[in-house]
Amino acid sequence: MINDKCSMLQLPKLILASGSPRRAEILRFVGWEFEKNVADVDEKEFFGEKPEDYVQRLAMAKAETVAANYENALILGADTIVVINTQIVGKPKDLDDARRMLKLLSGRWHEVFTGVALVKKEEKITPKSVADLQKTRVKFAELSAAEIRLLIEKGEPLDKAGAYAVQAQAALFIEEIQGDYWNVVGLPINLVYKLVNSL
Repeated sequence: MINDKCSMLQLPKLILASGSPRRAEILRFVGWEFEKNVADVDEKEFFGEKPEDYVQRLAMAKAETVAANYENALILGADTIVVINTQIVGKPKDLDDARRMLKLLSGRWHEVFTGVALVKKEEKITPKSVADLQKTRVKFAELSAAEIRLLIEKGEPLDKAGAYAVQAQAALFIEEIQGDYWNVVGLPINLVYKLVNSL
């Protein structure tokens, strides 16, 4: 028999500072209430910037930009990149760039980095913020020209880091994942939960 005195876990409402449909989908999947307010930030890398610093800086920039529009809210920013041999592989500029990225990933391990940042704003209280990083290793099979063409034509690569979506056609060619699957989709939801609790 369920104890009536046990209260349900209450997840605080989030403001998602991202236009990513994957991040929104993950939040809906776990039943986390949120609204979107897309941040417009400069995503240029700083000279010599490490991938882990880059994604956390961008995640925080997104959260802080959106936080400026609220008096009382919990804002979530996130940024995801693919890294191969310390080289940052972001979203492709065009289909030729997507083809180049997929050839680079073919038959090799790479890492997916997601920076997650939270800014908590309360009236008359100094905002609190926290950021962290999730890393996942992913191994692609060797891709033929026809398989790359499938990912280009059917996988909608232009809005995805590394030009692929692990939960779509690319799943046919991924041999192994070491770490958080949801991180590869675009939002390490367990890390978000931990950071929310830390605030």
